Amino acid sequence: MQDITDVIASNVRAARQARRWTLDEMASRSGLSRRAIVQIEQAQSNPNVSTLLRISDALGMGLPKLVALPDPPRARVVRAGQGPRLWQGPHGGHAFLMAGAEPPNVLELWDWTMFPGESHSGEAHTAGTVEHLLVISGEIHLSVGDQELDLAPGDAVSFSGDQPHTYANVSAPGGPARFTLSVLQPGVGL
Repeated sequence: MQDITDVIASNVRAARQARRWTLDEMASRSGLSRRAIVQIEQAQSNPNVSTLLRISDALGMGLPKLVALPDPPRARVVRAGQGPRLWQGPHGGHAFLMAGAEPPNVLELWDWTMFPGESHSGEAHTAGTVEHLLVISGEIHLSVGDQELDLAPGDAVSFSGDQPHTYANVSAPGGPARFTLSVLQPGVGL
Protein backbone atom coordinates (compact mmCIF):
# COMPACT_ATOMS: atom_id res chain seq x y z
CA MET A 1 0.00 0.00 0.00
CA GLN A 2 2.89 2.38 0.71
CA ASP A 3 4.09 2.08 -2.89
CA ILE A 4 0.77 3.37 -4.27
CA THR A 5 0.66 6.08 -1.58
CA ASP A 6 4.13 7.25 -2.71
CA VAL A 7 3.06 7.22 -6.39
CA ILE A 8 -0.09 9.23 -5.62
CA ALA A 9 1.93 11.72 -3.55
CA SER A 10 4.42 12.28 -6.34
CA ASN A 11 1.76 12.55 -9.08
CA VAL A 12 -0.45 14.97 -7.14
CA ARG A 13 2.48 17.19 -6.20
CA ALA A 14 3.87 17.20 -9.78
CA ALA A 15 0.45 17.96 -11.34
CA ARG A 16 -0.26 20.75 -8.85
CA GLN A 17 3.17 22.30 -9.35
CA ALA A 18 2.90 22.03 -13.15
CA ARG A 19 -0.25 24.17 -12.89
CA ARG A 20 1.56 26.57 -10.52
CA TRP A 21 -1.18 26.15 -7.93
CA THR A 22 -0.58 26.81 -4.28
CA LEU A 23 -1.69 24.26 -1.72
CA ASP A 24 -4.58 26.59 -0.86
CA GLU A 25 -5.66 26.81 -4.50
CA MET A 26 -5.52 23.01 -4.83
CA ALA A 27 -7.58 22.66 -1.68
CA SER A 28 -10.17 25.13 -2.94
CA ARG A 29 -10.46 23.48 -6.37
CA SER A 30 -10.79 19.96 -4.92
CA GLY A 31 -13.04 20.77 -1.97
CA LEU A 32 -10.49 19.24 0.40
CA SER A 33 -8.63 20.89 3.25
CA ARG A 34 -5.11 22.24 2.81
CA ARG A 35 -3.99 19.80 5.48
CA ALA A 36 -5.45 16.85 3.51
CA ILE A 37 -3.55 17.96 0.39
CA VAL A 38 -0.31 18.28 2.37
CA GLN A 39 -0.77 14.80 3.89
CA ILE A 40 -1.44 13.29 0.45
CA GLU A 41 1.55 15.02 -1.15
CA GLN A 42 3.80 13.86 1.68
CA ALA A 43 2.49 10.25 1.46
CA GLN A 44 1.24 10.48 5.05
CA SER A 45 -2.32 9.58 4.10
CA ASN A 46 -4.00 6.76 2.20
CA PRO A 47 -6.78 8.65 0.38
CA ASN A 48 -10.03 6.84 -0.43
CA VAL A 49 -11.51 6.64 -3.93
CA SER A 50 -13.81 9.64 -3.39
CA THR A 51 -10.87 11.81 -2.34
CA LEU A 52 -8.81 10.64 -5.32
CA LEU A 53 -11.68 11.44 -7.68
CA ARG A 54 -11.98 14.96 -6.22
CA ILE A 55 -8.27 15.49 -6.79
CA SER A 56 -8.25 14.05 -10.32
CA ASP A 57 -11.31 16.14 -11.27
CA ALA A 58 -9.71 19.30 -9.86
CA LEU A 59 -6.51 18.61 -11.80
CA GLY A 60 -8.39 17.72 -14.99
CA MET A 61 -6.68 14.35 -15.18
CA GLY A 62 -8.11 10.87 -14.92
CA LEU A 63 -7.81 8.62 -11.92
CA PRO A 64 -5.65 6.12 -13.86
CA LYS A 65 -3.02 8.80 -14.50
CA LEU A 66 -3.17 9.94 -10.87
CA VAL A 67 -2.19 6.45 -9.64
CA ALA A 68 0.11 5.48 -12.55
CA LEU A 69 3.81 4.84 -12.32
CA PRO A 70 5.83 7.29 -14.42
CA ASP A 71 6.52 6.36 -18.05
CA PRO A 72 4.67 3.07 -18.36
CA PRO A 73 5.75 0.83 -21.25
CA ARG A 74 3.65 0.77 -24.45
CA ALA A 75 2.07 -2.54 -23.45
CA ARG A 76 1.55 -2.72 -19.74
CA VAL A 77 0.52 -6.01 -18.15
CA VAL A 78 -1.05 -5.84 -14.72
CA ARG A 79 -1.13 -9.27 -13.10
CA ALA A 80 -4.01 -10.41 -10.93
CA GLY A 81 -3.90 -8.60 -7.60
CA GLN A 82 -1.07 -6.30 -8.69
CA GLY A 83 -2.98 -3.14 -9.66
CA PRO A 84 -3.33 -0.31 -7.18
CA ARG A 85 -5.78 -1.41 -4.45
CA LEU A 86 -7.94 1.67 -4.01
CA TRP A 87 -10.79 0.19 -1.95
CA GLN A 88 -10.66 -2.15 1.03
CA GLY A 89 -13.85 -3.56 2.54
CA PRO A 90 -14.33 -4.21 6.25
CA HIS A 91 -14.45 -8.00 5.70
CA GLY A 92 -11.50 -8.34 3.30
CA GLY A 93 -13.07 -7.21 0.04
CA HIS A 94 -10.98 -5.13 -2.33
CA ALA A 95 -10.99 -3.26 -5.61
CA PHE A 96 -7.99 -3.01 -7.90
CA LEU A 97 -7.66 -0.42 -10.66
CA MET A 98 -6.26 -2.71 -13.35
CA ALA A 99 -5.94 -0.42 -16.37
CA GLY A 100 -6.87 3.00 -17.62
CA ALA A 101 -6.57 5.62 -20.30
CA GLU A 102 -5.62 9.26 -19.96
CA PRO A 103 -7.65 12.41 -20.74
CA PRO A 104 -9.56 13.63 -22.52
CA ASN A 105 -11.59 10.38 -22.49
CA VAL A 106 -10.62 8.72 -19.23
CA LEU A 107 -11.34 5.01 -19.00
CA GLU A 108 -10.88 2.94 -15.85
CA LEU A 109 -11.02 -0.87 -15.62
CA TRP A 110 -11.61 -2.27 -12.13
CA ASP A 111 -11.52 -5.76 -10.58
CA TRP A 112 -13.81 -5.92 -7.51
CA THR A 113 -14.29 -8.59 -4.83
CA MET A 114 -16.87 -7.99 -2.10
CA PHE A 115 -17.57 -10.22 0.86
CA PRO A 116 -20.96 -10.55 2.59
CA GLY A 117 -22.09 -7.32 4.23
CA GLU A 118 -19.79 -5.16 2.11
CA SER A 119 -20.88 -2.36 -0.11
CA HIS A 120 -19.43 0.71 -1.76
CA SER A 121 -21.26 3.97 -2.33
CA GLY A 122 -19.90 6.11 -5.13
CA GLU A 123 -20.42 9.81 -5.43
CA ALA A 124 -21.71 11.17 -8.70
CA HIS A 125 -18.90 11.45 -11.26
CA THR A 126 -18.59 14.25 -13.80
CA ALA A 127 -21.47 14.79 -16.25
CA GLY A 128 -21.56 12.23 -19.04
CA THR A 129 -19.79 9.45 -17.11
CA VAL A 130 -20.94 5.94 -18.03
CA GLU A 131 -20.22 2.80 -16.00
CA HIS A 132 -20.39 -0.82 -17.17
CA LEU A 133 -20.52 -3.65 -14.64
CA LEU A 134 -20.23 -7.42 -15.35
CA VAL A 135 -20.88 -9.88 -12.52
CA ILE A 136 -18.41 -12.78 -12.57
CA SER A 137 -19.56 -14.61 -9.43
CA GLY A 138 -21.98 -14.06 -6.56
CA GLU A 139 -24.79 -11.56 -6.66
CA ILE A 140 -24.59 -7.77 -6.70
CA HIS A 141 -27.31 -5.30 -5.76
CA LEU A 142 -26.87 -2.02 -7.63
CA SER A 143 -28.62 1.21 -6.65
CA VAL A 144 -28.44 4.01 -9.22
CA GLY A 145 -30.43 7.11 -8.34
CA ASP A 146 -33.92 5.73 -7.58
CA GLN A 147 -33.39 2.47 -9.51
CA GLU A 148 -32.64 -0.83 -7.71
CA LEU A 149 -31.18 -3.79 -9.65
CA ASP A 150 -30.17 -7.33 -8.64
CA LEU A 151 -27.48 -8.88 -10.83
CA ALA A 152 -26.40 -12.54 -11.05
CA PRO A 153 -23.30 -14.14 -12.60
CA GLY A 154 -23.05 -13.25 -16.29
CA ASP A 155 -25.38 -10.25 -15.95
CA ALA A 156 -24.10 -6.91 -17.20
CA VAL A 157 -25.46 -3.40 -16.81
CA SER A 158 -24.58 0.03 -18.21
CA PHE A 159 -25.61 3.10 -16.27
CA SER A 160 -25.05 6.79 -15.87
CA GLY A 161 -22.27 7.28 -13.33
CA ASP A 162 -23.03 10.97 -12.93
CA GLN A 163 -25.50 10.21 -10.14
CA PRO A 164 -24.93 8.57 -6.75
CA HIS A 165 -24.67 4.78 -6.94
CA THR A 166 -24.00 1.83 -4.62
CA TYR A 167 -22.74 -1.71 -5.22
CA ALA A 168 -23.48 -4.33 -2.53
CA ASN A 169 -22.83 -8.07 -2.14
CA VAL A 170 -26.18 -9.86 -1.69
CA SER A 171 -24.86 -13.37 -2.43
CA ALA A 172 -26.42 -16.38 -0.77
CA PRO A 173 -25.26 -18.34 1.22
CA GLY A 174 -22.82 -15.62 2.06
CA GLY A 175 -20.02 -16.12 -0.43
CA PRO A 176 -17.90 -13.47 -2.09
CA ALA A 177 -19.12 -11.56 -5.12
CA ARG A 178 -16.75 -10.63 -7.91
CA PHE A 179 -17.31 -8.17 -10.74
CA THR A 180 -15.47 -6.06 -13.27
CA LEU A 181 -16.32 -2.42 -13.69
CA SER A 182 -15.38 0.05 -16.38
CA VAL A 183 -15.85 3.78 -15.94
CA LEU A 184 -15.74 6.13 -18.93
CA GLN A 185 -15.43 9.86 -18.20
CA PRO A 186 -15.47 11.71 -21.52
CA GLY A 187 -13.92 15.12 -21.98
CA VAL A 188 -11.92 15.31 -18.74
CA GLY A 189 -9.89 18.50 -18.57
CA LEU A 190 -11.43 20.08 -21.67
